[in-house]
Amino acid sequence: PNKSAKSPPRYCGGPPSNRKSQLGLALFLNLLSRSFGNSVHRSWRLSDYCSTEVGASHTGRSHCQSRLDIQVDLFERLPVPFGLVRFGVAPDHPEVKNVINTFTQTALHERCNFFGNVGVGKDVSVAELRQAYHAVVLSYGAEGNRRLGIPGEDLRGVYSAKDFVGWYNGLPGNKELRPDLSSETAVVLGQGNVALDVARILLSPLDILKKTDITQPSLEALAESQVQRVLIVGRRGPLQVACTIKELREMVNLPGTMPDMVTTDFEGVASVLKDLSRPRKRLTELLLKAAQGAASRQAGASRQWGFHFLRSPLEILPADDLTSTAGIRLAVNVLEGSHEGARAVPTGEVEELKCGMVISSIGYRSLCIDPAVPFDHHKAIIPNTVGRVQTGAGLYCSGWVKRGPTGVIATTMNDSFDTARSLLQDIEAGVIDVYSVKPGSRAVLSSLDSRGVKWVSFSDWEKIDKEEVRRGQRVGRPREKILDVAEMLRVAHS
Repeated sequence: PNKSAKSPPRYCGGPPSNRKSQLGLALFLNLLSRSFGNSVHRSWRLSDYCSTEVGASHTGRSHCQSRLDIQVDLFERLPVPFGLVRFGVAPDHPEVKNVINTFTQTALHERCNFFGNVGVGKDVSVAELRQAYHAVVLSYGAEGNRRLGIPGEDLRGVYSAKDFVGWYNGLPGNKELRPDLSSETAVVLGQGNVALDVARILLSPLDILKKTDITQPSLEALAESQVQRVLIVGRRGPLQVACTIKELREMVNLPGTMPDMVTTDFEGVASVLKDLSRPRKRLTELLLKAAQGAASRQAGASRQWGFHFLRSPLEILPADDLTSTAGIRLAVNVLEGSHEGARAVPTGEVEELKCGMVISSIGYRSLCIDPAVPFDHHKAIIPNTVGRVQTGAGLYCSGWVKRGPTGVIATTMNDSFDTARSLLQDIEAGVIDVYSVKPGSRAVLSSLDSRGVKWVSFSDWEKIDKEEVRRGQRVGRPREKILDVAEMLRVAHS
């Protein structure tokens, strides 16, 4: 098929004939914010891209080949695909971004179509999509922030990790962030992989960042940064730290930096190493090594980083102008219980740290995009049973909006496969009537055109991709991302 053609793909569904019937399946990818996700964001991370595997996984292929052909249409809020891989994965992790090549092959499949710049819940409702397709899968990640809920979190100099990551990764909604990097010390709240990504970007030598696809405005801002020390604060101890060994190793080996940690935080840790699972043991051993060798590593290093354990934020302290950040007040905790199940309990002791920047990396929240879709506002997920949304047949969810913003790309892929299996089981059981006539994208695109929505095809995205690569080559970098949606659309429709 001509993927650049503007005419809608063929009709979905219809009565049985000598040909196999077609199932119109709309998958909504939210490529924002992780959101690595995510984190999210990708969480996608990271549901944003894995759901495209519905008709291409081992299970999906075997079912589809024996029963029907599946037509998959992907609707995305932004003009560009790949979600958390594009906007959440750190720019100095190009090997992770290589998964885009696999997603591109899926998007170019003859029975897959991409429609970008379409806001589900805004430009088209979920009800309209359910009328047009046999099944709808909501896979839009988590674009909201978990708030700290403490005084001072709205001061200048306090940022969410989601927004900060979106800023240096080129998410259009964060292009105007302009974080204040004029202070010597920055505090990151949270000790997961995103927190370490943020710390690493703040402290990385420019020569490393110049070889990545970090945005030019971010690169220029970091070149003028005065941040020399990053403290990564967590409410529990070394045995509960949430990052993975890969991210910790990158911090330990970051040129021009040295770890700065309180050795008393590690008392008794070595004695329990033998009782830990292998991944946790390796992580803890590296953490111990970094803490014990902090004084001797990289003599002359100009920048420092360190984990600050057993601390919970109580208040962001204002400067004399009462609008900007001057420090943070922390509760000192002790642990009740052992290992990963230990619980942080305040001792009543309080300490204050001077800092001009606080970045909150305590998690993301999915949002309700359409009032017709059930939503648990407390858990910030769509209520579901193995991906089946509790509102009648034909509506499904996948990824962070299904289970919450946890896990890595592989976690989200396996989660998406589970949803795909549920959908295929419903087809086998006759829960979804695949022989009923459904107009598919023909009806949706007609509505979008009448509403003046300038949707973007995958071939349109390829024009954006080509232009970004061209701009990057001019300055010796892999790409220079376009940050403005209007400019993306001009390039796409040129």
